[in-house]
Amino acid sequence: MKKVKIGVIGAGSISDIHLGSYSRNPEVTIYAICDLNGERAKQKAAVYGAEHTYTDYRELLADPAIDAVSICTWNNSHAEISIAAVEAGKHVLVEKPLCKTVEEALRVEHAVKKSGKVLQVGFVRRYGSNTDILNRFIEVGELGDIYYAKATCLRRLGNPGGWFADKERSGGGPLIDLGVHIIDLCWYLMGKPKVKSISGNTYNKLGNRANINNLSFYKASDYDSSKNTVEDLANAMIRFENGASLMVDVSFTLHAKQDEITVKIFGDKGGAEIEPGLFIVTEKHDTILNVTPQVDQLAFDFTNGFQNEINHFIDSCLGRQETRSPVEDGLEVMKMLCGIYESAALGKEIQFG
Repeated sequence: MKKVKIGVIGAGSISDIHLGSYSRNPEVTIYAICDLNGERAKQKAAVYGAEHTYTDYRELLADPAIDAVSICTWNNSHAEISIAAVEAGKHVLVEKPLCKTVEEALRVEHAVKKSGKVLQVGFVRRYGSNTDILNRFIEVGELGDIYYAKATCLRRLGNPGGWFADKERSGGGPLIDLGVHIIDLCWYLMGKPKVKSISGNTYNKLGNRANINNLSFYKASDYDSSKNTVEDLANAMIRFENGASLMVDVSFTLHAKQDEITVKIFGDKGGAEIEPGLFIVTEKHDTILNVTPQVDQLAFDFTNGFQNEINHFIDSCLGRQETRSPVEDGLEVMKMLCGIYESAALGKEIQFG
């Protein structure tokens, strides 16, 4: 059996999750790793058994032995590398977000369709076991018509700095880094309705809060508290053409009591929470029931979610199934993210369609 030869472009922290998942898939050979820092690429190659290392992604893509790539680079290079990869005949798994702008997303979509290759966007929450379970309830109508969702991901202290805090490289702050996950998860569970309008706000009040002592948080390798060009907080109301709505708020830093992540959806027959854990609300015999599914993992399992995502990508590369997070979905989520930023900048609601 021919194994799928994988190249990983970008050897930062998220690449370890990709590489670890690939290493556990028996149909994969980790063939090459590329990073601007050649020494870091070699270190990762030694750990995961990759035969080849590169400092230029174009050289990696020129290798005809490589079947598919994971793109784990800064957000501002996602579009460029994705387009080059599919044009080079490679299948692509690109970390979220798909890119920085709607215009870039349209170019990526065009290149993917022209190439006939698979491009899977790294919406990893779609591949969680709790998402699969809830989807079964939704698909058979247990929740009825889903008309409202609410998603929150608040950090009280957690601006990672570095490229995360550099708008030029990242495209934004907590909205494009954290909000992308919970917005996509809600939108996916709601049946992926078309966006009608967005009203959003962003705030930059607290920065990196380097003055705080005695409370640790993740910092990027190039953390510098004096450099921050992204928002602290974003919130939005998104309205869809089918009448449904989604309310979202996300922060890197906020004067909040504690970190908070909640994702809730509401239908005319029932409701559900999927963050912080799977929970279903329904009605039987004129009585409201709060239902806790008896499953191994109520919360999102980070390791298993990524493993499922990688396994699904390989199955898609081999033609066994279509990807669950195609380029078209990446484009629609970019419309929502950029729409929130645009609405906040203009100070008014924006319309689509």
